[in-house]
Amino acid sequence: MDMLMDREVIRNEALLLLTYLTREAEEIQKIVVFEGAFEKIFSIIKEEGGSEGGVVVQDCLELLNNLLRKNNSNQILLRETMGFDPLISILKLRGNAYSFTQQKTINLLSALETVNLLMMGGSEAEPGKDTNKLTNKTVLVQKKVLDYLLMLGVESQWAPIAVRCKALRCIGNLIAGHPKNLDALATKVLGEEPQVEPALNSILRIILRTSSMQEFTAADHVFKSFCETNSDSQTMLASTLIPQPHSMTNAPIEEDVNMSFGSMLLHGLTLSESDGDLETCCRAASVLSHVLKDNIQCKERVLRIELESPMSSLGAAEPLMHRMVKYLALASNMKNKDGKSSSTGNSYVQLIILKLLVTWMADCSTAVQCFLDSRPHLTYLLELVSNPSATVCIRGLAAVLLGECVIYNKSSESGKDALTVVDAISQKVGLASYFLKFDEMMKSFIFSPAKPTEPHKPLTRSAAASMEEIEDVEEQDSSDQKNEDHPIVSSILDSSFVNFFKRVETDIRETIAEIYSRPKNEVAVVPAELDQKGGESDKDYIKRLKSFVEKQCSEIQNLLGRNATLAEELAKIGGNGSSQTEQRASGGSERVQAETLRRDLQEASQRIEMLKADKAKIESEASMYQNLAGKMESDLKSLSDAYNSLEQANFHLEKEVKALKDGGASTVPDIEAIKEEAREEAQKESEAELNDLLVCLGQEQSRVEKLTARLLELGEDVDKLLEGIGDDMGLPEDGEEEED
Repeated sequence: MDMLMDREVIRNEALLLLTYLTREAEEIQKIVVFEGAFEKIFSIIKEEGGSEGGVVVQDCLELLNNLLRKNNSNQILLRETMGFDPLISILKLRGNAYSFTQQKTINLLSALETVNLLMMGGSEAEPGKDTNKLTNKTVLVQKKVLDYLLMLGVESQWAPIAVRCKALRCIGNLIAGHPKNLDALATKVLGEEPQVEPALNSILRIILRTSSMQEFTAADHVFKSFCETNSDSQTMLASTLIPQPHSMTNAPIEEDVNMSFGSMLLHGLTLSESDGDLETCCRAASVLSHVLKDNIQCKERVLRIELESPMSSLGAAEPLMHRMVKYLALASNMKNKDGKSSSTGNSYVQLIILKLLVTWMADCSTAVQCFLDSRPHLTYLLELVSNPSATVCIRGLAAVLLGECVIYNKSSESGKDALTVVDAISQKVGLASYFLKFDEMMKSFIFSPAKPTEPHKPLTRSAAASMEEIEDVEEQDSSDQKNEDHPIVSSILDSSFVNFFKRVETDIRETIAEIYSRPKNEVAVVPAELDQKGGESDKDYIKRLKSFVEKQCSEIQNLLGRNATLAEELAKIGGNGSSQTEQRASGGSERVQAETLRRDLQEASQRIEMLKADKAKIESEASMYQNLAGKMESDLKSLSDAYNSLEQANFHLEKEVKALKDGGASTVPDIEAIKEEAREEAQKESEAELNDLLVCLGQEQSRVEKLTARLLELGEDVDKLLEGIGDDMGLPEDGEEEED
């Protein structure tokens, strides 16, 4: 550390030694920092001329990066002692701003790497990592670093492409998860009066116009960070999506200077179908996917956008989603200039459009219905899934899109419901082959655990000497012959999308298994066994129906169990490559058997519903007859009580007559007359009441006989119901006979 302040030759050698010593050794890093490394490093950089300096500046920045990489305490120490001003001053373009030597480019890349390390924070294990990271981002923006990054990444189009890309990625990392920094970027304007425009518009223009795939992915990273888990930013961008008149739609992309963000994005989405314009369309689609991600309101808002037909003779306007599906189909049929098919070269175009559609339809039943409103869409998707010339990723995303048409489908309309989609998959592709697409995707390099988490290795002197880090990596990446997909696939299908794929793939398997384990709701044909045969009594008919229902219930449970087990096994297995040929050969007979089982299930379900209704009706009638029998028993008891009261009154009268008779002979004529008169009067009253009673008894007897016959038909024990009633009523009847 003392040698850093020595003569230049010794100082330079000491710098090189320190860069080696501090790469991995944390203890040495602490010693170097407490010996005043930050002050000495920035002093040397300033002395050497900042970004315009030579290789010594590069060595200083490499040492600085070693001290700050994933080290919270060192980052806090730098922030609270010297601050970030000396670092940010390196990013200022001095001298000839249009001149970028190789060494200047390396110095700027190293300084941008330092900014990036501050925004990454400390290691995962260190406490307070997130707090330190947010604080670093806040201080950096307060120190106007965003202005310098926009100058390097957006305004300085003469800067080397590696510097522009690194600056754009720094902008994306700077705003990620930081609301205030998001607002700062949203309000930034670039240019000079009167030609000023929002910074977001300028970044979008880079996406649509750049010829470098690396610059496209870097600028796309800005919008990904801007929209990630930020519904307000998404809503703000979606609100500007207003279709332009047809004359503006066909205007060259160079005339988009005065357009709003949304108009420029739609302009890029809807250019004519030449090869170059399809590439522009897919890049705009990537930005739109960030705007729509996990935001139902934005998804439904964009669904309502309708575009004018390219030719007025083709009819009415079409939804934006339908236009995207059309471009997806066109991308698979594009030809190279030599007339050969360019499906591999255009694979990333298809991938990005497929990713947009997958993102759009996730958790959005309205988007699923819009997609299925056009019947050819489902047909094309089925063909794409089974297209052998398509790459693994394209077939996998097409399979996810089909699955979303099942799991997010809330429609009950025939021909557009989830069961229709599952049937189409089963008939056109085969469930085993369909699930195999997920397995193939999971085995691809996208899901490989060895997938790099950081886009670049640390920029060392040896790496910079080969200039690999500051060249556009298109040709370098495309030399990888093991990857059949386009080189930018790993940046398109990032870790968050991979996690979404894994989650939705499980939901698709479970939903399809559930659909196959339940019968349809439609009414089935009623079998002849449910009709009552001629001469068959109601009792026998009910017994036969009961036996039939029990048999059908047992069969239904067995069929449902077998069907669910088969569907679950198929979903878990997802198809086996070695037995795929045999499965396809037997696929036709299996589908026939499945259809037969499904029809049987439908019929059995309908039979059960009808028998349940009949059973409920019969039970209701039996209950009504039981209530009537109880009422009759009560009426008979009331009549019996009335007859007993008459007998008792007659007995009292006879007793009084006898007492009067014993009282004296002189009164005998009068007593006999009174007795005779009383007897006649009682006789008349008794006869009148008995006549009424006999009429009532006759009516009740008729009703009892009818009810008894009906209860016997229903299988009820009548003797048990009337037990005790005859005994109670017997005494009055005997008394009546004696009186007569």
